[in-house]
Amino acid sequence: MTQEFIEIRNARENNLKNVSLKIPKRKITIFTGVSGSGKSSIVFDTIATEAQRLLNENFSMFVRNFLPKYPQPDADSIENLSMSVVVDQKQLGGGSHSTVGTATDIYTLLRLLFSRIGKPHVGPAYMFGFNNPQGMCPNCNGLGRKLDVDMDKFLDTSKSLNEGAILFGEYAVNSWGWSLLINTKLFDPDKKLSKYTAKEMDALLHHPPMKVKTNVGAKDFNMTFSGIVDQFTNKYIKRDLKTMSERTQKQIEPFMTMGPCSECKGARLSQTILKSKINGYNIADMASMEITELIKVVKGIKEPVAASMVKTLAERLQHLVDIGLEYLSLNRETDTLSGGESQRVKIVKHLSSSLTDVMYIFDEPSVGLHPRDVHRMNELLQKLRDKGNTVIVVEHDPDVIKAADHIVDVGPKAGKHGGEIVYEGSYANLLKAKTLTGTHIKEKISLKDNFREPNGKLPIKNAKANNLKNVSVDIPTGVLTVVTGVAGSGKSSLIHEVFLKQHEDAIVIDQSAVGVNSRSNPATYTGIMDDIRKAFASANKVQPALFSFNSKGACENCQGLGVVYTDLAFLSEAKLPCEVCEGKRFKDEVLKYKFNGKNISEVLSMNVAQALEYFEIKEVKRILQAMSDVGLDYLSLGQPLSTLSGGECQRIKLASELHKKGSIYIMDEPTTGLHMSDIGHLLEVMNRLVDTGNTVIVIEHNLHVIKNADWIIDMGPEGGSKGGEVIFTGTPKQLLSVKRSLTSQYIKN
Repeated sequence: MTQEFIEIRNARENNLKNVSLKIPKRKITIFTGVSGSGKSSIVFDTIATEAQRLLNENFSMFVRNFLPKYPQPDADSIENLSMSVVVDQKQLGGGSHSTVGTATDIYTLLRLLFSRIGKPHVGPAYMFGFNNPQGMCPNCNGLGRKLDVDMDKFLDTSKSLNEGAILFGEYAVNSWGWSLLINTKLFDPDKKLSKYTAKEMDALLHHPPMKVKTNVGAKDFNMTFSGIVDQFTNKYIKRDLKTMSERTQKQIEPFMTMGPCSECKGARLSQTILKSKINGYNIADMASMEITELIKVVKGIKEPVAASMVKTLAERLQHLVDIGLEYLSLNRETDTLSGGESQRVKIVKHLSSSLTDVMYIFDEPSVGLHPRDVHRMNELLQKLRDKGNTVIVVEHDPDVIKAADHIVDVGPKAGKHGGEIVYEGSYANLLKAKTLTGTHIKEKISLKDNFREPNGKLPIKNAKANNLKNVSVDIPTGVLTVVTGVAGSGKSSLIHEVFLKQHEDAIVIDQSAVGVNSRSNPATYTGIMDDIRKAFASANKVQPALFSFNSKGACENCQGLGVVYTDLAFLSEAKLPCEVCEGKRFKDEVLKYKFNGKNISEVLSMNVAQALEYFEIKEVKRILQAMSDVGLDYLSLGQPLSTLSGGECQRIKLASELHKKGSIYIMDEPTTGLHMSDIGHLLEVMNRLVDTGNTVIVIEHNLHVIKNADWIIDMGPEGGSKGGEVIFTGTPKQLLSVKRSLTSQYIKN
């Protein structure tokens, strides 16, 4: 068969310099290169965007109005695209009703199995769904747990209504809720709640709905009053808390207590459904098992009528094992998964798809994987390819790069110094190439020789969160500690669930977003924008507010956005550069003011490296240097934070926290998104933090970081129920002799 190619000619998105390339179809192509080199600009902003845009154009105008809007990428031509599926690290949502089982469609198969051979027979497949009114537990609405009002926090019985006995804000004295309560005339507002009779207290908490005339503003209204606990329950508890706004959640959480549902005991389903069993297990029993255990149970089902279902179910469950998620259960809620786990769950779903000749695009699928599990990931990518699909991967891990059929190295460096194809070809030839990737992939990382001595310890006693098995361990202070182990071994449980609750003052640097709108950028987030505005104001004898596109200096046509959105009725909304400011965001009169020869727009368009040379302001240079140290030279000062990757978010947080001393720093996989050539810079930053009196705790799988730690806490030995133990504490050299440790096997190489 003649090899077909996806052909791109003269792509110019972001920093791309008229990039032209041919990507082989039905092969695994891996894009690598330093952070900011242009990999994502090619893969996501050009290929994926155009594929999705072309697909959406096939729908009617009415349907397209409800779909995401994709701009046409800046390229001369993009040809031979297939339908694209982007498998990224965004967390799977869906609230409490979305689980690993529902997200992978495995639970659908399980429901079908029980509807066919479950004894006694209770009905069709949909009856076994906890999202179906006929199947869900009526007491908890299929959540498996029941929220109740925490009466100790809801009421202060030593006070009267007039004294603020109801602690929930909606019933604060003189509030609308309080006025409605008083206007019922059922309660003495000056009587302390502790003096209420049982009947009076029951009326306050559970009075059935009644109409009450209430004055709101200058008008009288007939409003409905019901007992304050019943009202709270109907408004908040009977709804899924996770679907409410973050602000609402924070307001009501202190007044609620969570416990297992008294009726279904966490099973989510009605008692009728739970009576139906296969080999002694009901569907809730199976959904709560770890995947490895569930496979054994499924394979033990021998009914001839279910043979094909059992085979398919076992295959899909095996995919979860193959990808390193054997420690999960089908009832694990998807919004509790990490970014890497979410991505791997998505892969499992696609492996079961009947579609072929699809273009699958992955964003660092090795994130969160222990070196032991990387080969499993590679096998799954190969399975997707062998089904006749094109697999495109953005990746830095050498073991994943090795599995590629075709490699594209983007560079040579980041930002304006990148945006070119510096190598195309096989892995064997990459090793000979003199690119940053080719050079560093051959480097052998040696173990650290000298280790800092701890100056104290931070004890963790009898930790039992999630899968932790009564863990007690000391975290040394004044050194670089790496917490490692396979996925699901208990690393995050130990640090995030236990340690952080004991040390709430610790600085956590994770990959959560640092900004979600187009008005926030590195300059504003790190605080240097204030100094920049003051410098411009001082140099030109005007107000600092003029140099803000969120204030007086904003272009009046686009309100400082730099773009204008045009509503085309039933057509897609058009996003165009502002004609007045030409995307510069500021008024013309503001751009006339200069500082060291540049206007404010020109300064914000500088990258970190350029700004370091430009500014002499001490505080600005300090923060810019910190950003440079963590590998963000290529970021422009005005780039919207909403466009940053998880790894970039983490590093910009790190840069803004570097000046603090005597603190505890916790970093969660800081090497995510970093090219192997940048990890050395990150280690320098970590070591500098330790040398200035800080304690640094890193959750990490990267062997370069592990080998350069002062102290290692290795969790395991496996994930899930087979993990949750500390199998080693000590220096990397001491770890070499621990045969039980999976990490030990890899740091020897």
